[in-house]
Amino acid sequence: MSTTELSWFKSSYSGDSSGDCVEVATCPTTIHVRDSKNTHGPQLALSPTVWTDFVDFAARG
Repeated sequence: MSTTELSWFKSSYSGDSSGDCVEVATCPTTIHVRDSKNTHGPQLALSPTVWTDFVDFAARG
């Protein structure tokens, strides 16, 4: 699946103000992450394990 076919979403914690937000698209083996203000810019592709570790770390902050 190409990244143009992914179903991207922003966190419910992101406001409508178009501030600093990331968008995420999930696939069975990869979690894709991009800047919501630059949707054609660089993207990260993370394994589900790495994504889970990141979310757990961020939740502690």
